[in-house]
Amino acid sequence: MRVTLPHDLSREEVRRRMHAHASEIASFFPPGLADVTTDWPNEDRMDITATVVGYTIPGGVDVGDNEVVIEMRLPAMLGIMRGALEAAVRKEGGRLLRP
Repeated sequence: MRVTLPHDLSREEVRRRMHAHASEIASFFPPGLADVTTDWPNEDRMDITATVVGYTIPGGVDVGDNEVVIEMRLPAMLGIMRGALEAAVRKEGGRLLRP
């Protein structure tokens, strides 16, 4: 699954906002449904691992000059929910870019 969020911010500002809001990613899911960990292997990449209903979903967020790309590798069993998950990521992922 790949979701692109356009932005008109500097990379530095996007990174700052993402660091500030990374702890909120688990709240994108219904309460108690997901356990989420994040890591920054470099300044323009945040790795995300979500454990949802027993499935581990690896992914990440890449910061670009004009967009943020969120990718998650959905297991086959969750593939049928791809459209709904993309819509939720698009909506909630925008929160990462808010001040």
